[in-house]
Amino acid sequence: MRKPDIDLILSRLIVAYGDREWKRQLEPVGELVQTILSQNTSDTNSRRAYKSLIDRFGDWHKVADTGTDQIADAIRSGGLADVKAGYIKNALTALEKQPGGFNLQFLKKMDIDPSRRWLLNLPGVGMKTASCVLLFSLGMPAFPVDTHVFRVAKRLGLIGSKLSVEAAHTAMEKLVTAKNIYRYHVLLIEHGRRTCKSQHPLCRKCALADICPSYKLFVR
Repeated sequence: MRKPDIDLILSRLIVAYGDREWKRQLEPVGELVQTILSQNTSDTNSRRAYKSLIDRFGDWHKVADTGTDQIADAIRSGGLADVKAGYIKNALTALEKQPGGFNLQFLKKMDIDPSRRWLLNLPGVGMKTASCVLLFSLGMPAFPVDTHVFRVAKRLGLIGSKLSVEAAHTAMEKLVTAKNIYRYHVLLIEHGRRTCKSQHPLCRKCALADICPSYKLFVR
């Protein structure tokens, strides 16, 4: 299957949804915790849970030093609180033992692969979480792949149909230029939420309809 033009896809998405520019929202550990909280819930619920966690404990040392039950109580609005509390507790406990503690700015001085491997060594941290920390907090060209990105990228033929989610991260990084990775990631998510939906994609209204190799699979 011939891959559509990468630059053309981006320009079409920008016209459809507006451009996106990188701006850091959280420091690296905050981004790590926020990403854990975002799993299997809405952005609204995960942000509410994050704010509740910060309001209750104030800093990461206090979160790391408290019990998982207390963490779970604080993040209850984010869903799967007991599971996520364990992930957060274990990751923060491991970070607290590191020489730099909760300061992860040193990762920015490393290349993508070794910096991501460092994060992946933390308990409960997978490819998506590690890539989110690098991209959103440190502005590094890591390409997180969530369910929307994975679906849209496959439908567009950007990645192979049999490629795993884990492998898709590095595949997208090789495909998209470093300066465009942030906007590409964010706009693919926007496209997946608003147009290229999982069950009933709005192909007839899609800005990429004429260049999408999957268009004929859904529109007959």
